[in-house]
Amino acid sequence: MTTFGRVSPDRDRPQVLTMGEPAGVGGEITLKAWLKRGDGLPPFFVIDDPKRLRDLAARVAFPVPIREIATPDQTASVFPSALPVLPEPLAVPSSPGRPDPSNANVVERAIERAVGLVQAGEAAAVVTNPIHKQTMYKGGFRFAGHTEYLAALAGITTAPVMMLACAELRVVPVTVHVSLVESIRNLTTTSIVEKAVITAAALKRDFGVVAPRLAIAGLNPHAGEGGDMGNEETTVIRPAIDALKARGIDAVGPLSPDTMFSARARGRYDAAICMYHDQALIPIKTIDFDGAVNLTLGLPFVRTSPDHGTALDIAGTGRANEASLVAAIRMADAMARQRALHR
Repeated sequence: MTTFGRVSPDRDRPQVLTMGEPAGVGGEITLKAWLKRGDGLPPFFVIDDPKRLRDLAARVAFPVPIREIATPDQTASVFPSALPVLPEPLAVPSSPGRPDPSNANVVERAIERAVGLVQAGEAAAVVTNPIHKQTMYKGGFRFAGHTEYLAALAGITTAPVMMLACAELRVVPVTVHVSLVESIRNLTTTSIVEKAVITAAALKRDFGVVAPRLAIAGLNPHAGEGGDMGNEETTVIRPAIDALKARGIDAVGPLSPDTMFSARARGRYDAAICMYHDQALIPIKTIDFDGAVNLTLGLPFVRTSPDHGTALDIAGTGRANEASLVAAIRMADAMARQRALHR
């Protein structure tokens, strides 16, 4: 799989992290990520409640000084000795593992502020900590999730695309958070083409892949076995591949889902376009459960996120693994630097 190198942007700017669900593990993994700063982690600041983070650091015994900043440009001087925090006070004190809808608007505002700072050129990329959707809905959140909210903030009408990425694999599900029955019902030639076109463009702009190669998964066992195990490959997926080729995109398939994710097969493409959620997420989480990154393609700014949820059951214990957040920070840095070449 083609990878990207570290390139120089027009100017260095810090990344901005959002607080995520205050009762989840977002704060803990942010503290742990800052402790990795000596490993070449790019500078970042977090929009959060400074008191919450100080209390959390004391609770889990992490030696992380918290320092409030007024503007993102103060990050560079603060980051080596303390975690820079742009204050966003909670509405009510948070308790690990116990989400409170009263804080939903604060979580939402942190995301909005982060996007605003990136759009204003004060931050290089947005890295979002996990939110707890049920709590957000109870607090009046009107969007299905992060992706839809980010699209609204960006003012785009085309649906953004979710990609999961690690060093060995990139996957894009065409249908996402719906049942398997609904996934099959909702799968169309148009939806496959739209997701694949955005993916190919992002591979060029954000990952430096000059000539992207897309592997298009089949839906049925053995990619339908010539129609004996389903005809979606013939009626829906094959026309999408033909349409992509007509656009000059190197797309192959439909490939049998049970063989296309082997190490040998992965070397033949830059991203896999999968037909439904688990078809994409099972292989990447099997390959790199801790280091996979969730990113949104098709936005006018870079957004990444750890590929896990709020983990309410271990919140406040200090046991949360920061690897995915660290990977998200590193990937956002590389993507922002690569994207700077196209300005």
